[in-house]
Amino acid sequence: MNDTRSLAEALMRRPSGTPDDAGCQALMITRLEAVGFSVERMRHGDVDNFWARRGAAGPVLCFAGHTDVVPTGPLEGWDSPPFEPTERAGYLYGRGAADMKTSLAAFVCAIEAFVARHPDHPGSIALLITSDEEGDAVDGTVRVVEQLAARGETIDYCIVGEPTSVDRLGDTIKNGRRGSLSGTLTIKGQQGHIAYPHLAKNPIHLLAPALAELAEHVWDRGNAHFPPTSWQASNLNAGTGAGNVIPGTAELRFNFRFSTEHTADSLKDTVHAILDRHGLDYDLVWTLSGNPFLTEPGKLTAAVGQAIRDVCGIETELSTTGGTSDGRFIKRIARELIEFGPVNATIHKLNERIALQDIHPLTQVYFNTLENLLI
Repeated sequence: MNDTRSLAEALMRRPSGTPDDAGCQALMITRLEAVGFSVERMRHGDVDNFWARRGAAGPVLCFAGHTDVVPTGPLEGWDSPPFEPTERAGYLYGRGAADMKTSLAAFVCAIEAFVARHPDHPGSIALLITSDEEGDAVDGTVRVVEQLAARGETIDYCIVGEPTSVDRLGDTIKNGRRGSLSGTLTIKGQQGHIAYPHLAKNPIHLLAPALAELAEHVWDRGNAHFPPTSWQASNLNAGTGAGNVIPGTAELRFNFRFSTEHTADSLKDTVHAILDRHGLDYDLVWTLSGNPFLTEPGKLTAAVGQAIRDVCGIETELSTTGGTSDGRFIKRIARELIEFGPVNATIHKLNERIALQDIHPLTQVYFNTLENLLI
């Protein structure tokens, strides 16, 4: 397992901006095939995915993750080149250090060590890897899950290697995520000269009362596992660019992060009711990125929690906060699913990093979890 850093650095040197895998998966596949995995490459469009499995019996423990990374941002803002992993003051810097190439390396190295110790282990180990988690997420994990579901394959336990730790490694695992529902609302008015408002219909003015009601509406109060549902406006655009023209349309973009207290349909119904009550002439296009999912405390959370306790010496907390992940797709075929990975303080930022002292413990937690669930 001491090889995790070198493998993480090899993956970080590959500039795998979404959806370009840049050879990361080939590097992982070579290592996995060497310890007895059967690997299916599943390319869809411009996206590389693979499903790997060792063993034919249950239970199936799957590690899931992504090789793609977000854009670097301005290179001049980095203290070292983002695709040249660099050690500095006890940290390893580079794009993907925390999100999530170190987790991928830790998966592989933990599995290699586990197979070396338990070559005839019961159950099965699997990996589901994509290069399209940070992008549109259309041809990635969701497509692999569709193929697995079509042939009746299921997963008993899934660990997604997202960076979930907050202040120190192991303090938080995600046992669920909120759903994400977006809308693009176009309010129709009538363009006209700003000096003759009686001859026009200003869509901004028409929208304002409904916008205020949407912003103030209490959607729910959350529950034992989720915070209250949140509605937020992200963009509001109108106008021709001229200062003396009342625009003919206004466009509002918004997003729900919603709990299990709601379905996407129930939220849609409420929004339409508010807009209709204000007598608006509008078009509304909806995009559902994912429904909320939850893994109740059980065997998987106990196994990972015990591993964190033994390796990191702390009690972990279960959380459902944060954005979406590919767990929303995998939960369709996974009985229990959690996310666990490095400290997330620098993900998607300039000078992304991981503490060197966290790399081996991360691998050890994955190794211990394998033993806790399969041995």
